[in-house]
Amino acid sequence: MATLTEGRWAGEFLVTEANGSLSRETILVAANQSLGAGRVLGQITLGNITGAPGTNTGNGTIGTLSRTSRAVAGVYVARCVAAATNGGRFEVIDPNGKKMADALVGVAYSNGEIGFTIADGATDFVVGDTFNITVAAGSGQYVPLAPAATDGSSIASAILFAPTVTPAGGPGEAVVIIRDAELNRSALDFGSLDANQQTTAIAQLATRSIIVREAVS
Repeated sequence: MATLTEGRWAGEFLVTEANGSLSRETILVAANQSLGAGRVLGQITLGNITGAPGTNTGNGTIGTLSRTSRAVAGVYVARCVAAATNGGRFEVIDPNGKKMADALVGVAYSNGEIGFTIADGATDFVVGDTFNITVAAGSGQYVPLAPAATDGSSIASAILFAPTVTPAGGPGEAVVIIRDAELNRSALDFGSLDANQQTTAIAQLATRSIIVREAVS
């Protein structure tokens, strides 16, 4: 006799949720996904990072650009505040106007959000020269939680309410639990995340008032 395995039912992981539809949202799941109810999701909030000089006197360049999942979508500005022969120091301001650690010409820079290297050119930088480092916004679509990702999807932000399959050609709509709920851990699907990664994800969900209970009677 064939053995049948019952999958997770829609909303099976829910212990409590807020009145009405407060806990739920309809979102877009990225293309070519086949996911079960209770899958923990992350959102793609960040896109590519690019750098461009302002109208500068110095003709040095910016390169080796990188960003982490902690980056903010928008424009970071690096502005020369101390000129030097074959060098210089640049202050770095984030898209919200917050001053970050300074960058030195010729030295690899990283502040935990973005990274880059400003290279000296034949003409030295002068005070006021700038570079704009732009972090594009992501698609806003949801994918299975991926702790190693740097596009925002490393942060647990929603739980898929019902099984969902999206087409290869584009995203599909799905209902998720996104706030104000209690969930049964044993009914959640963390994919291949190890125990430590699951603990981190549970803490991230708690910041959204999604509380994961270890045992539910």
